[in-house]
Amino acid sequence: MEWREADGVRWLAAELPGATAVFSGRSAGSLKDGHRHLASALGLAPDRIVAGRQVHGAELAFPDGATAPAPAPEADGQVLSRPGLAGLVYTADCLPVALAGPGGAAILHCGWRGLAAGIVERGAGAVEARAAVIGPGIGPCCYEVGDEVLDRFTGLGDGIASGRMLDLTEVARRLLRRGGVEAIEVAGLCTCCEEELFFSHRRDGGPGRQGGLAWLDEGA
Repeated sequence: MEWREADGVRWLAAELPGATAVFSGRSAGSLKDGHRHLASALGLAPDRIVAGRQVHGAELAFPDGATAPAPAPEADGQVLSRPGLAGLVYTADCLPVALAGPGGAAILHCGWRGLAAGIVERGAGAVEARAAVIGPGIGPCCYEVGDEVLDRFTGLGDGIASGRMLDLTEVARRLLRRGGVEAIEVAGLCTCCEEELFFSHRRDGGPGRQGGLAWLDEGA
């Protein structure tokens, strides 16, 4: 994973088997206000970026048209089976998780509710994922939760929390392993700590959102 920049926009880029993943930050502006600036920097057509109405669940969308569907479906993940479209999820502390395998590529919005509901397992199964990238999200340094959240992940074993500080990335990593994903890359950046780089709902309480994108490379 490496930082790249164009047109004043910086993003993290990662290569997956036959696919590309991108994680934006503040420099692209809040994607809830539009993603044309980011799309231009990435060389993507804005109307070929697909996103859903996120509800912190485990539903996946399977777009297959030439452009983004309207209205956007209620979904917290986008599954791409052919090149031409890029999936987008909005985040502001939750994890963006990109996956790729013989069945395509996927991008998932993974907060604790979605992780507990099985979105990682569903996304991994949908593309027969062999590799994944976990983008920037809130770290265990900043993510204090209650017992009702901790109790949802006790089956993952020790090491996912220190007291009430939950390691959301480690939760996602263990769920990916359970889903058969062998190669996992992690950004290791906390959105709450890195104020100059990322929006954070827990830190700011504002509407700003960065994004995670994934698409299949031409010829994949």
